[in-house]
Amino acid sequence: MNAHDYISDVLDYIERTSLGQVTFKQAATEILRALEPVLDREPKYIKHKVVDRMVMPERTNIFRITYANDKGEPESHYGYRVQFNSAIGPYKGGLRFHPSVNLDIIKFLGFEQIFKNSLTGLSMGGAKGGANFDPKGKSDGEIMRFCQAFMNALHEIIGDVIDVPAGDIGVGGREIGYMFGQYKRIKHRFEGTLTGKGLSWGGSLVRTEATGYGLVYFANEMLKKAGRGFEGLTCAVSGAGNVAIYTCEKLYQFGAKPVTVSDSTGYIYDAEGIDVALLKQLKEVERVGLREYSVRKAGSKFIPVSEYKPGRNGVWDVKCDAAFPCATQNEVSLADIEVLYNNGCRLLAEGANLPSTLDAMEFMAAKSDFLYGPAKAANAGGVATSGLEMAQNAAMESWSFEKVDARLQGIMKHIFDISYETSVEFGRPGDLVLGGNIAGFRKVADAMIDQGY
Repeated sequence: MNAHDYISDVLDYIERTSLGQVTFKQAATEILRALEPVLDREPKYIKHKVVDRMVMPERTNIFRITYANDKGEPESHYGYRVQFNSAIGPYKGGLRFHPSVNLDIIKFLGFEQIFKNSLTGLSMGGAKGGANFDPKGKSDGEIMRFCQAFMNALHEIIGDVIDVPAGDIGVGGREIGYMFGQYKRIKHRFEGTLTGKGLSWGGSLVRTEATGYGLVYFANEMLKKAGRGFEGLTCAVSGAGNVAIYTCEKLYQFGAKPVTVSDSTGYIYDAEGIDVALLKQLKEVERVGLREYSVRKAGSKFIPVSEYKPGRNGVWDVKCDAAFPCATQNEVSLADIEVLYNNGCRLLAEGANLPSTLDAMEFMAAKSDFLYGPAKAANAGGVATSGLEMAQNAAMESWSFEKVDARLQGIMKHIFDISYETSVEFGRPGDLVLGGNIAGFRKVADAMIDQGY
């Protein structure tokens, strides 16, 4: 059987067995089609049916979480932990608390995590988890009780050499703290079972900044390979969480100017450049919507979602040289990337997971004058620094900001180099989708074969 037919059979299997899981199918299609050249060249992967096994989680955990709200009433939510692959290390991946969380979303994120973690060069398997709980509008007491209830269900399947969750959307330092405290009470163990911890109790410097910083480090490698740099570039950024905030911060350090950020209510355009200190105050301290930015910053403009064109994400209407989607999946459509390209954008690096639709990805891949950094390579800085936090915990050490940042830069350069070199090896120089997927796949697939069925 040739690779194309083999992958088609696997995708048909996903269609039959993962009914309604359209995002997981989208992620699998993007990844698996990119693997066809290596499967044709190295038939051992088809012989051992590695892909058949890789698309099936090793364990899928679904549980009910019930906690008491401030009125003393019970509230119940679905909780998930999909442990996808542990061939190269303990399961590793974030926890997401958001109303959109379901099994489809968690499987897509967990599957992507396998390849992303492999690319870092660290010993981490792939997993993802979360709950359809919305922290917005909840009191600290409600969030604490929910996190404790979540950990009551989760503690049996995690551990520092088993599964090490981190944060994701809706799960920051506060939530990690509540969950870590509950784990410690239940297990009577102080261990690095969660990453993203507070600095005084096992956390790592740079972890908050890591995904945004890493994204810019990766994009800088892309530009260097093309003989260019960031100096003087105007950049559009979506999102307003940690990834977007620290992408903006690092862009300034490289001489670029971010002019947009966005949230669920709309986007900010600030021609003078996003005020990172104000953005941090609004999102990290006050936890308010972006409209308030335009109230406090003269000359900036807030464009609400209601004014977006049908089927479009308004933040991509802004003329820019480079784009950094840092919000959520499928936020860059074919129409969006066409507008970006026609307005002069020549680089897109993904800070969110799967932010571009398949047809948008195909458009970018077809343009010889466009640089595209796919998520599993470009946004791996967060999980890489989580891995560095695990290393510090295991050694009972705390590294300096400079040491962690230097390690992060080195990891992002390694990810770019191995992705680019693999794209050259397979005759498609600069195709980082193909290069990243194959490079990440090989390490995991070889370990699976070595370890038997």
